[in-house]
Amino acid sequence: MSDIKVRAKLEGNETVVKCLMNHPMETGLRKDSKTNELVPAHFIQEVICKWKDQVVLTAAWSGGVSKNPYLSFKFIGGAVGDPVEVSWKDNKGESQTETSQIA
Repeated sequence: MSDIKVRAKLEGNETVVKCLMNHPMETGLRKDSKTNELVPAHFIQEVICKWKDQVVLTAAWSGGVSKNPYLSFKFIGGAVGDPVEVSWKDNKGESQTETSQIA
């Protein structure tokens, strides 16, 4: 159903991480145009990003984030070849994790 595309690049002493998460991100407030019934809420609630098993970013999201969210952030440190892991959990208990190496 969902996947995460992660790219991490070392720029000086900062690591720039960019990720695209494939997820419907339904608020629970939109009506289906065919049935006129509310589409059930289905959105990412928590995003955790790690560098070498050290948490460098935690985000709490809600239904107000757009479909297929894009996330970009920087952190100090990292070296070429180090692993960067991005994970999310949604309100239906589903989760996804992807790991990439710093380029």
